[in-house]
Amino acid sequence: MPAIKPSCVRDLKTRVNLVDVVSRVVTLKKAGPSFRGLCPFHQEKSPSFNVNPDKGFFKCFGCGKAGDAITFVQETEQLSFVEAIEALGQRFNIPIEYEAGGGPTREERSLRNELFELHDFAADHFFNSFKSNNKTGDFLRTYWETQRKFPMELADEFKIGAAEPVDTLISAVWKKRFSEDALRQSGLFFIREGAPLSLNTMRARFRGRLMIPIRDHQGRVVAFTARQTELTPTDDPAREAKYVNSPETPIFSKGHLLFNLDHARSHVGEGHPFLMVEGQLDALRCWQVGIKTAIAPQGTAITESQLQLLRRYHTEVECFFDSDAAGQKAALRFLPMSLQAGLQVRFFGGRSGTKLDPDLLFLEKGAAAYEELKKTSLSGIEFACRAYLPDPHQASERQRAEATREVAELINLIQDQLARPDQVNVAMRLLGISLSSMRDEFFAQVKSKKPVGAAAAGASASPSKLKDVHLTPELHLLYLCLHHENLGKPLSHALPHDWIDTSHLGGLLLNRFLGEFEQDAWPGRDHLDALLDNPEEKALVASLLFEESNLEEPGKAATEGLRQLRARALEPRLRQIELALATYAAESNIDAISLIKERTKIQQQLRSPVGLSVAV
Repeated sequence: MPAIKPSCVRDLKTRVNLVDVVSRVVTLKKAGPSFRGLCPFHQEKSPSFNVNPDKGFFKCFGCGKAGDAITFVQETEQLSFVEAIEALGQRFNIPIEYEAGGGPTREERSLRNELFELHDFAADHFFNSFKSNNKTGDFLRTYWETQRKFPMELADEFKIGAAEPVDTLISAVWKKRFSEDALRQSGLFFIREGAPLSLNTMRARFRGRLMIPIRDHQGRVVAFTARQTELTPTDDPAREAKYVNSPETPIFSKGHLLFNLDHARSHVGEGHPFLMVEGQLDALRCWQVGIKTAIAPQGTAITESQLQLLRRYHTEVECFFDSDAAGQKAALRFLPMSLQAGLQVRFFGGRSGTKLDPDLLFLEKGAAAYEELKKTSLSGIEFACRAYLPDPHQASERQRAEATREVAELINLIQDQLARPDQVNVAMRLLGISLSSMRDEFFAQVKSKKPVGAAAAGASASPSKLKDVHLTPELHLLYLCLHHENLGKPLSHALPHDWIDTSHLGGLLLNRFLGEFEQDAWPGRDHLDALLDNPEEKALVASLLFEESNLEEPGKAATEGLRQLRARALEPRLRQIELALATYAAESNIDAISLIKERTKIQQQLRSPVGLSVAV
């Protein structure tokens, strides 16, 4: 991974307004010197997510997440540190400078950047072919408008393209002089491994197909879905496949993005949840009729990563899969994952009993059909009850018991424990569980499961089983060093390292920072990236920096922290000595004189004032 110059990171953080960064994801309102909004990292109804543009830090007082602009982009866009900086640089037109010899080679720099450029170029090439007045363009425009019944305006908006039966993309990209690595790893071509790269050794992956660009949540083209048509040549290796997707590449992982999320995320909000459909064309139909929050997976089962990505933008999802057996099976796979991710889910088409296809339904009835579906939608537990026990009146006791176990497991996945009793009542009503003994059994099944979701994560969130940092003198002194940097140097001289408990995060960072002060290498509180090793450390420092320091005499506060650490370090030894002397016997091996001398020394240390010389 290329190394970015620290001066460049400092410059970027100075020039980028954190409010501008966060506002792409969170709706912020002014609240005194800060801004406030709903946290993108956890579910909440009252805003507890605060952004301080002057300090350049954010903090959620609900879940504890904190950080700066780089952290926010990393967390919300699932990028590495370097990728987040490069994304901010591109977004705000700030050049990124790399360390000499440590920056990306032309191949590295940007293999990712070059792959983005190559896919953007390919999308333009396919789009121009689609719009061209030739056999391919005419055929696929007719297919788009007549067979699929989509307007040309939608094709223009989403840059729908056409892949020629006899490929023209190869010669076009060759003229643009893209690197060999980019061409080999783009997924756009078949290139025999080990064969020298040339026009003759490259073969197009997509030919004679309708091309749908796939964009990541930043709106960058990263892949394509190609729809089979009558123009697809017979020698296409995937000729019989209705849809062919790009393979996974350094910029495309189908389990980590959702089709149309780049558009939909700007339209979700209170009363406007995400609408999950099965395919890209379903999502395009939704967009055409005015349903702007539709998204779709990339032809595979939903993944946890995709659901976590959704949750960053909104916690409510409506699910409209085909009502055939495959669609219902997909819905039942989706439900437990969504509950565990902390999403609130509703399902369409669960009451009608008729086969519903989103594309056809919205084509015929438009957005009015969406409003009708909302009226009869089912909650996740209602949907599960009907799926596992379609006819409770005719069900056997064994069938009822099996359905009860399945639904109980789902209820146990609900992260909001206050919502669970209501869902238990819903399940009891729909499953026909009326006897008190059955109710008790139902609760027993729910309680017998191990906690999952946020509760379980909280129990093991700390990789090193850290102690509670909120009550330690180390954290107190760390706070002082960050807000009153003139205390750092005298503290580094006055505080012995062995007095610091480094088994928790506050002590670990205090010890590290005092070492920097001691060596006159402290970079300043705004430039600590090189001193922080992981997200937990960054979050703690950001959280401390976000707090206001209203101390009138920080020097006295530091002295008190030192006194507490000294007492904690010395008093246990003093008690050991006194116990040994109290049980002293002449025939024992205890050196009483040495113990008395040590006790006197410790007592003098504890009585003497703590020395802390602070420069004003």
